[in-house]
Amino acid sequence: MSKKAFEQASASGIHLIAQVKANQPTLHHTVTSLCDTATPLDRAHTSDKKCHSRDEPRLVEVFSPGDSLANTEWAGHVGAVIRVTRDVLTRSAATGLWRATSETAWFVSDTILPAADCAQAIRQHWSIENRSHYVRDVTFAEDASRIRCNPGIFARLRSFAANILRFNNVSNVSNARYRIAFGGIDAILDMRVMY
Repeated sequence: MSKKAFEQASASGIHLIAQVKANQPTLHHTVTSLCDTATPLDRAHTSDKKCHSRDEPRLVEVFSPGDSLANTEWAGHVGAVIRVTRDVLTRSAATGLWRATSETAWFVSDTILPAADCAQAIRQHWSIENRSHYVRDVTFAEDASRIRCNPGIFARLRSFAANILRFNNVSNVSNARYRIAFGGIDAILDMRVMY
């Protein structure tokens, strides 16, 4: 997220949490260094209860940025730094063995929030990822698209198609897409009856 977008969202009165990745090298380095040396203001432990073949306890820690961003373009915009540490155990169905991995992600917020609230907001982001981006990337093959002239128009058409399917209570977008493709206009007109 750019500094300007962060400023606009903060000015609108909405609390904003944005992930910090390596494409913002100065901010990323500053945030990781801060989390390694500072004491967190608040901590929360979370875990998903209904995961099949997966156990993912998370530790969410909230830090005050203090003066660490004073000489950067982010000074005055970042009110809190959030570190999320995930220790993931994934069970292989083929072997029955568990594989352990550990991941750390960093986020910034425009204000200091309780760690439990940050954990909930960050976790709820995945519903957006699963509902929108996954469907666009996998079902509509948006990442593999070779369209270079006005790709935004085709992105809107994909969103329009997905929204029509969701409006008609389609739970499996990929399956519905193929049924409609093979059924033609009659399948589109009878969509409410099919699903």
